[in-house]
Amino acid sequence: MSRIGKLPISVPSGVDVTIDGQTVTVKGPKGQLSHVVAEPIVVNRDEDGTIAVARPDDLRKSKELHGLSRTLIANLVTGVTDGYEKKLEIVGVGYRVLAKGPTQLEFSLGYSHTITVDAPEGITFVVETPTKFSVQGIDKQSVGEVAANIRKLRKPEPYKGKGVRYAGEQVRRKVGKAGK
Repeated sequence: MSRIGKLPISVPSGVDVTIDGQTVTVKGPKGQLSHVVAEPIVVNRDEDGTIAVARPDDLRKSKELHGLSRTLIANLVTGVTDGYEKKLEIVGVGYRVLAKGPTQLEFSLGYSHTITVDAPEGITFVVETPTKFSVQGIDKQSVGEVAANIRKLRKPEPYKGKGVRYAGEQVRRKVGKAGK
């Protein structure tokens, strides 16, 4: 039995969960999210207000989807209550970020031009300092994807560590050329 899949999902007060066949819709104080659960998995609402995810058989596909489906539904509940945030930081001389509104950032990353990044719907940017900013939203997947795309603009390089990195990320350093 899946250790993660058999855990019940607690629903806090102020969150409304609607189960319509394979579609699970979660409404909360921060917004609304929905997810279509893969076919063999069954989602039920228990009498104590929790959500239970069950699988009908022990086929390999059902086992694979059991824990995944439970985690995705739990992420919906967490997203509409608390939201998600990815913090990033920029390392490098002259590298900086400017906020052009809550949904647009302008990066200076050592290229001959600045790079403007627009946020997709449901994502906002918060710039704390010219080298520290965060990506916020209610959908965990889209927050992570936007943060990864921003990091891809200038990945941290291994010799000096310059580039865009996640906060707290350890960059593996290499030694430079050996001088004679």
